[in-house]
Amino acid sequence: MLVPSFLPPKLSNSTLLHFPFKSTSVFAFFSSSTTPSSFTHLLKQCKSCIKAKLVVAGAFSPTATTWLSQVVFYWNNLIKRSVILRCNGSALVLFREMLRLDWNPDGYTYPYVLKACGELRYLFCGESVHGMILVSGLESNVFVCNGLIAMYGKCGVLGYARQMFDETVVRGIGDVVTWNSMAAGYVQKDEYKKVLELFDSMVSFNCFELRPDAVSLVNVLPACGCLGDWRRGKQLQGYAIRRCLHEDVFVGNAIVDMYAKCTRLDDANKVFGLMEVKDVVSWNALVTGYSQIGRFDEALGLFERMREEEIELNVVTWSAVISGYAQRDLGYEVLNIFKEMMLSGAEPNVITLVSVLSGCASIGALHQGKETHCYAIKRMLSLEGSNAEEDIMVINALIDMYAKCKEMKIAQAMFDVIDWRERNVVTWTVMIGGYAQHGDANDALELFSAMLKDEYSVIPNAYTIACALVACSRLSSLRIGRQIHAYVLRQGYEPTMVFVANCLIDMYAKSGDVDAARLVFDNMSQRNTVSWTSLMTGYGMHGRGEEALQVFNMMRGAGLPIDGVTFLVVLYACSHSGMVDQGMNYFKNMKGDFGVVPAAEHYACVIDILGRAGRLNEAMKLIEDMPMEPTSVVWVALLSACRVHKNVDLAEHAAAKLTELESENDGTYTLLSNIYANAKRWKDVARVRSLMKHSGIRKRPGCSWVQGKKETVTFFVGDRSHPMSEKIYDLIEDLIHRIKAMGYIPETSFALHDVDDEEKGDLLIEHSEKLALAYGILTTTPGVPIRITKNLRVCGDCHTAMTYMSKIIEHEIIVRDSSRFHHIKNGSCSCRGFW
Repeated sequence: MLVPSFLPPKLSNSTLLHFPFKSTSVFAFFSSSTTPSSFTHLLKQCKSCIKAKLVVAGAFSPTATTWLSQVVFYWNNLIKRSVILRCNGSALVLFREMLRLDWNPDGYTYPYVLKACGELRYLFCGESVHGMILVSGLESNVFVCNGLIAMYGKCGVLGYARQMFDETVVRGIGDVVTWNSMAAGYVQKDEYKKVLELFDSMVSFNCFELRPDAVSLVNVLPACGCLGDWRRGKQLQGYAIRRCLHEDVFVGNAIVDMYAKCTRLDDANKVFGLMEVKDVVSWNALVTGYSQIGRFDEALGLFERMREEEIELNVVTWSAVISGYAQRDLGYEVLNIFKEMMLSGAEPNVITLVSVLSGCASIGALHQGKETHCYAIKRMLSLEGSNAEEDIMVINALIDMYAKCKEMKIAQAMFDVIDWRERNVVTWTVMIGGYAQHGDANDALELFSAMLKDEYSVIPNAYTIACALVACSRLSSLRIGRQIHAYVLRQGYEPTMVFVANCLIDMYAKSGDVDAARLVFDNMSQRNTVSWTSLMTGYGMHGRGEEALQVFNMMRGAGLPIDGVTFLVVLYACSHSGMVDQGMNYFKNMKGDFGVVPAAEHYACVIDILGRAGRLNEAMKLIEDMPMEPTSVVWVALLSACRVHKNVDLAEHAAAKLTELESENDGTYTLLSNIYANAKRWKDVARVRSLMKHSGIRKRPGCSWVQGKKETVTFFVGDRSHPMSEKIYDLIEDLIHRIKAMGYIPETSFALHDVDDEEKGDLLIEHSEKLALAYGILTTTPGVPIRITKNLRVCGDCHTAMTYMSKIIEHEIIVRDSSRFHHIKNGSCSCRGFW
């Protein structure tokens, strides 16, 4: 007899069951010389009633053959009970003990042993048992064959399972369980099309013995759901009704789940309502379905009904509700429901934790995110034998949470700990997205470049591409954006082209090439609302308001819905193009003609329109007539207008309102300080700066970066760290000298220091915009545009100086500041003074 030595030490050393006697001694005991005293002695050695039954059964068996069959029967029952109780390791220990004591397994032993191997994913053990089956001559036993198919399927070796299935069918010994076992293996490996093909083959036999049963339907219905084939699922529902299988609660649950996965929730609800017997799985299928398609009110209603009817909520129910809240970025509700779940005693699974971390990320709840991290370490990530795929899902969610809470160092540390072979596309995407949106966009692009290296062999998906394009947008990095566009075209992201194309429109618009954005838009086979608004925003940023309004009219003609976001873009475009009358007309008619009620953000845009045009009194009157309390955005728009038109009194009023709203930031203080400086109220300038210091608010240092031939170079005010500094300053002085001869007069009001005019002129030369322009002239081929980006609004004097310089240099100057784009060429700027 072949005795397998494949069991791990933990199982072979188990003391769950150990007979203190050999089978030979038992045979000797049951000979004719057996005495009552020795029989009693043997019974006393038994550690359980089951062991005693084995002894008694043998004592009163008339023949050795009956004795042997009865003992094997009891072994089978012991192994069967362990499997039923999910003590699969104990079942294998019993099987090994059975072989050690020289008992021969039969056709009823092997199915349970194979089931234990499959549940434990012990492929090597299962193969060894298969070998023993061949030696014992039981390979034609249908129960054993079914057990082998199921074992190979659960171990993920579908090739072996299919081979065993085919041999069983060819020999003509297969039954409906054979087909169900093979189908279950395909379902486990997400081979849904093969499940349907197998079911079709099963039905084509048109054999009474092979008629699909409830288990067959429970296997094939999820495949229909995952493939979105609700029509096929409806046919199966009809078959279930004809065979009266729909009364089976498992079949009913499978039908509800199928319709839910196909997003046909009304059909799912009908089936659910007709079910006479429901369990928690029935409710969960419907709750999860509603949650996943965004009909969260219905999902929450079902959840409350479950509570009212005192249906026991399990982890699937809780996770569905938590996931629904997380998808709607309702982080506080996520945390409240999770707290209730923990108090109920339910054990969170990986879906629960991922949803909770998503909720924490949406509201920046770093403290609760760290608590969830600790829980994950204690209950999931540190467990021996834990699922590697589930672990990486939790780690990805943690990286995303830390990144969105702006803890990029922790996110990076977690990313670095993961072995590069275990990083999947989501791992890379959340890390790149974190840097693109909440960290250094340069790091995002470096990480994206590393991802594309051959050694990582991870292919970016549409979300990865989108994150990389967001980083390009932040940096105005047109060169890298074009390279990513080329990559998109080579890879052919057809299924998600609308999503990627929208990101390309945004990237080109924010990188200074709105014509390329229009080209992407025109070549889109399908467009959504985001496509139209992205292009309109681009035109608005570049001061091309008339073209923005043309796109708006095209959007209306295409029948797309016009909402509040669309009107924000329209008003923004009018504001940056000096189209005051058009902007006011759209604002007055947006409710009557389009049914869109103006919100505070729309009022802020109109305040900006009036403010840029110098109509400050009208702007103030509009604020006073607002039907809601003015928000900080409204007062900031007014304060910015006061800076341009030097209205100190109104600026002080706006700043006071911002203080009341507790929304002071470095921008508010800087604007007010600059207004005082322009008015030469230096004591007030000192007072504002003192307030900033005592409030712990630091002014962001102004910086500009310019794209050179090979790299992007950053300059700060008075920066002399670059190796070409001497040439840069010499060129600036030469250009300033030449444009002064053309009529340029330095606007010393932008040198915000209490010094004389000559010294202010020297300070203006050191502004970062001028340094970046000089570097661009020195390193850029004549005729090629020089692209400069500034993190704050461009200085008025620099804007004037660049306008003069554009007459004497062979470059178009494209400047992007915090507000808009300036295309400066041949002595004129696209902003036309509205900036």
